[in-house]
This record gives sequence, structure tokens and C-alpha cells, in this order.
Amino acid sequence: MGIPSFVKLVEVGPRDGLQNESKTLTSQLRIELIDRLSGSGLRVVEAGAFVSPKWVPQMANTAEVLSGITRNPGTSYPVLVPNMKGFESALAAGANEIAVFGAASETFSQKNINCSIKESLSRFEAFIAAAKTNNIKIRGYVSCVLGCPYEGEVSIETVVKTATQLYEMGCYEVSLGDTIGTGTPLKAREMIRAVAESIPVEKLAVHFHDTYGQALANIFAALEEGVSVVDSSVGGLGGCPYAKGASGNVATEDVLYMLKGMGIETGVDSASIIETAHWISDRLGKAPQSKTASARI
Repeated sequence: MGIPSFVKLVEVGPRDGLQNESKTLTSQLRIELIDRLSGSGLRVVEAGAFVSPKWVPQMANTAEVLSGITRNPGTSYPVLVPNMKGFESALAAGANEIAVFGAASETFSQKNINCSIKESLSRFEAFIAAAKTNNIKIRGYVSCVLGCPYEGEVSIETVVKTATQLYEMGCYEVSLGDTIGTGTPLKAREMIRAVAESIPVEKLAVHFHDTYGQALANIFAALEEGVSVVDSSVGGLGGCPYAKGASGNVATEDVLYMLKGMGIETGVDSASIIETAHWISDRLGKAPQSKTASARI
């Protein structure tokens, strides 16, 4: 397949990152974070989630955030939608793209969204149809593709089946997520090859957590398979909720450093991302969880 010459980065910090941080930010700080990120050249920035504030208080007031951001032409601001109620809220708030989260683990699906994989896909089907009617793009995610905190090893067949169903429902892109960061490069390669037999590789993205320091190596393996879309989080926001004290999402600035060194274009200003990594980390009362933002060379 060959390594792509251009990679699209999907910035997940303002949603997947912040929802796993203990501190809850004001709407204004969330708005400024998103504006800084889109201003750096990122063309996809997750803006929030329409979920119950009782369960995810960090994502409360997402409608207010969406109304306050400066929308750059050509930039998408997807929001997580778990059900029809969430979709209706996203629609009312003027969302231009939604994200739906499936899982490759039955136990994870039950504990995360309180239903089976089959039930979750049926639930998604109804509002995905509504999204298409309203010309709203849909991005699909599959969690636990390389391991589950409850079940351990996950069947590749289940990963392929779940991803394929999301794609066939109308998701323009399916992101394969190593939710607990236990994957390693050869396993990542095997998984991607299996999924790519059912879904064109140009419709696949990868979402690696760096719990065991494997994220960049796994991304490299994905690039070798022709994947050209990578999810990342500024400053490495979002500790892994299933591994106490562990880092979570791979840091955007670390991914940018690797890609630049490989001669791969992204259209993103690394210096701006590093500055934002320090800015948001300061407001969360922590240091950036990345090598690049911490380097002094």
C-alpha cells in the first residue's frame, strides 16, 4: 500500500481528552481551546458531546460551546451522540458532524452504554438515518479493538463485524480505537489488514492510547498499511480511565513531530500546537503529557 504523503489529524482533545480529565473547564475555556486548535490548521476538532452531564460533567454546555466557537471554513467540529435525544440536541445546536461509538467488546459496551453491541448498533441506526436526512456527516468509532479492560483479548472478527456495520449504516469514516493502549505494532497491523478486507483503507482512521508507550509505533504500523487519518489529543489530554495513573490519548504534538520527520504533510502548525498544549495544561493544573512539549532542545 505504501505510506501516505498526507495525513489528516483528528483532534480529540476538547472531547475525548477533556471528558477524562478530573477538572471541569468553563465553556469559555473550551471555546478558546477549540479556536486555538482550529487556528493551528487542524481540519477536524471534536467539539464536545451531547451526553448526560450527570455522567460526564466535563461535557455539559456543549450547545453553548458550539454556538461560541469561530467556525473556520473547511473545518469540521464533530460532537459525540449516543442516542436519538443526543442527536436532537446536536441538531438544534447546529452541529455539522456527529460521532457514534460502538465497541468490539460486549462487556465494555454494557458497562459504557448499558446495552449489547447489537442493541447499540440498532440504536445508532435510527439517528444515523436522521443525520443523513439532515445532511449531517457521521463518523464511527469502534472501541477496544486491541484489548478490553474487562475481557482482555478481543476477537478480530468482532472488530471487523462492528466496523463494517457502522460503515454500511453510513459512517463516512470508521476510527479503530485501542481504548486501553495495550496494542502493539504487529497486532495493530493484523487488525487493520482484517478490517481493510471489508472497508476501504482510505475510510479507516486509528485512535491509539499511549498507556504502554506504544502509540507512535502503532501509528507507524497503520501508516505502512495505508491509513492516512490519525486521532490525537493536544498535550496528551485524557488519562486512561481504566489504568490508574496511565497516560491516555497520544499527543498531537508527538504525532506531528514523527510525521514531519517522515516528510509527511499535515497542514498543521506544530509550534501553535505546542503552545496550546502548554496553555491548556496550565489551566488543568498539570504538565503536558508529551515528549515534544516537554523537550527543551
